[in-house]
Amino acid sequence: MSPSRKRSQREALMYHWNQGIHSARALHTLTNISYSTIYDNIKKLREAGTITHSKGNGRRKKISATISLALDKFICEDPTISTRTLAIKLANMGHDISYSTIGRHLASEGYKKSLPLQTPMLTAEHKRKRVEWAHSHLNDNWDRTFFTDETAFQLFRNTLERWYKGSRPVRRIPKDRSKINAWGGFCKKGKANLYHFRGIMNAEFYVGILTERIPEVRKMLGSRYRWLQDNDPKHTSHRARDFLAENVFEVMDWPSNSPDINPIENLWCIVKRNVERREPKNLTDLEHFLVEEWNKIDNDLLVRLVGSMRRRCELLIENDGERIAY
Repeated sequence: MSPSRKRSQREALMYHWNQGIHSARALHTLTNISYSTIYDNIKKLREAGTITHSKGNGRRKKISATISLALDKFICEDPTISTRTLAIKLANMGHDISYSTIGRHLASEGYKKSLPLQTPMLTAEHKRKRVEWAHSHLNDNWDRTFFTDETAFQLFRNTLERWYKGSRPVRRIPKDRSKINAWGGFCKKGKANLYHFRGIMNAEFYVGILTERIPEVRKMLGSRYRWLQDNDPKHTSHRARDFLAENVFEVMDWPSNSPDINPIENLWCIVKRNVERREPKNLTDLEHFLVEEWNKIDNDLLVRLVGSMRRRCELLIENDGERIAY
């Protein structure tokens, strides 16, 4: 029974008791509270004169405020420390507390233990240029911008948490995990067809992809659009720059080390998770699934991602060029 329901029952019984109704049968008729509860509360009223819950009559906590402070200190000194080691340290202080009790206490105090998020390191110069870029593009109209990027889809990816009972499930992962590389691009009006390949991309290969996909972009945006790509050496090579200068109206400037600004990263994350859920067994499956999941992306999502660019710029400025959580 919830605490609020118990409290309302006590209040109802106390009210009728103070009105002079002391019969269990009468109280049951008026309140529809079970006889066992009524008898328990009548006993309390006759012995103590009240049925108010007495605080502090529960089990005493094993972890006192002093022990809690000690745990905070140990974690501050070593954030990687395990609950078993914490239990040993407390035992050395004369406190016999199990590691599971320590784990529950830490969870109740808001502690979580996980791997830190990995992110490329930003220098002071990177941050300065990111803020400059954000200021210069804060009020841009992004409706005619085409966002592009490459990524790798790994076979036997293992990043999705799963519910289970009993022993923790085991997934067999081969030591040598093959992958499929892919190039993609999108704008507010749609996506280009995903280009996937198994080899290594160089400048010439990159230009070959652009030769096939730029006509698709023109169908969506016409001839006057902006092309957004990162500063990968393939993209900034003389061969690629010459091709883009002849075939694209404008190539945007881009701050180095800034995948968090490009909304196509959000698409890659969605597609990779959806492909992993389907558990491809071989590279053929992987190729098939990644194309299907890319094609499933709804245009409403593309519109929202393009619309997020102003907020991304604002966050860059607010955070002085630091990474943004987007």
